[in-house]
Amino acid sequence: MWDKIKSIWATKDVRNNVLFVLALLVVFRLVAHIPVPGVNVVNLRNYLSGNQILGLLNIFSGGTMQNFSIIMLGVGPYITSSIIFQLLGMIVPSLEEMQKEGESGQQKINMYTRLLTVPLAILQSYAMIKLLNQSAAPVLSNLTPFRIVTIMLTITAGTMFLVWIGELISEKKVGNGVSLLIFAGIVSALPGGLRTMFLNYDPSQLYTYVLFAAAAVLTVVGVVFISEGQRNIPVTYAKQVRGNQIYGGSASHLPFRVNMAGVIPIIFAVSLILFPSMIAQFFVQADASWMRSIANGTLRLFQNKPFYNTAYFLLVFAFTYFYTAVVFHPQKIAENLQKQGGFIPGIRPGKETEKYLAQTMNRINLIGAVFLGVIAILPLLIQGGLGSTSFRVGGTSLLIVVAVAIETAKQIEAQMTMHEYDRI
Repeated sequence: MWDKIKSIWATKDVRNNVLFVLALLVVFRLVAHIPVPGVNVVNLRNYLSGNQILGLLNIFSGGTMQNFSIIMLGVGPYITSSIIFQLLGMIVPSLEEMQKEGESGQQKINMYTRLLTVPLAILQSYAMIKLLNQSAAPVLSNLTPFRIVTIMLTITAGTMFLVWIGELISEKKVGNGVSLLIFAGIVSALPGGLRTMFLNYDPSQLYTYVLFAAAAVLTVVGVVFISEGQRNIPVTYAKQVRGNQIYGGSASHLPFRVNMAGVIPIIFAVSLILFPSMIAQFFVQADASWMRSIANGTLRLFQNKPFYNTAYFLLVFAFTYFYTAVVFHPQKIAENLQKQGGFIPGIRPGKETEKYLAQTMNRINLIGAVFLGVIAILPLLIQGGLGSTSFRVGGTSLLIVVAVAIETAKQIEAQMTMHEYDRI
């Protein structure tokens, strides 16, 4: 490991990229501690500690909500916007064609995603202000219309600032920018979590701590296993004679990863599983009795452990398939193989190859989706069995941290490999 770190430091371009990304992450953490003026921090933290859903959101955002930071929404609105456009890309023909245009089409979709992020951030900031001010001890005082608009614009600007930082990180090819921001937020909350755990340590709960540690180790091993696992599809290239030269005749393979979607299904699943409860929290004190009833019923439903675990598992499972369908195109792979004179032994080129690749990817994806879903809910199952809520966020956080770390390490390694080829 130290040899790799030394080689990264010795390569100027890679070193500069890594330092640039680290500097942006430091900026992100500094901005996370800039609160909106006029916030009663004590009342806010008391309210978050007594609200399970908002407490989960606070930890997931890296503690930005706890300080009512100007970036308290994190990159949540951007993730929501990305989900909307990826879903629309499967049902709107014009967006589907845009996705097939390659890099230029992706740039257009990214622009539309950023544009949609602005109204989503405005709506979420307004909902958050109203929701937090429903507590018995108000979080914000003297909420005039002008002040509400000012806070909303400030929080929206903070979200777009994070989106910009995320895109700058992605351009450096040292991991996905949005994922790294979430990673940094989760990691920054670990010292405080460990401190609380040691301060509240109870020797009689040793068995619980051991089970949680075992679940953490199993989660890490499982994420590494499915992230590194792949199936190699053999490919043979036919010989081609051009003049006096003979080309081709070699054998290679197509690597199919078990979890091609990476950490994205987990982030999407967490965003959606929290959405109904967030909306319900907003209407708990509504004037209409039927609206209060629906809101309370929704909260009770998502506090039901079997329902929550099942919904979380199904969302991770579905998003694994969904995102793989977005990034994996068997038709293009089959066409490229045919153009290059390559074929899979025993499979006809063209449509038969496309069908074979799609079926193979579906079978591999089934294993990855089930495994990822089980690992996602494993800490929740242990928590339900022991009746403890201290590890509620640990499984999801650990999944994201490990998966993002692996993805970032691979991108850095790819840059190092490219520089090795340049030297040769």
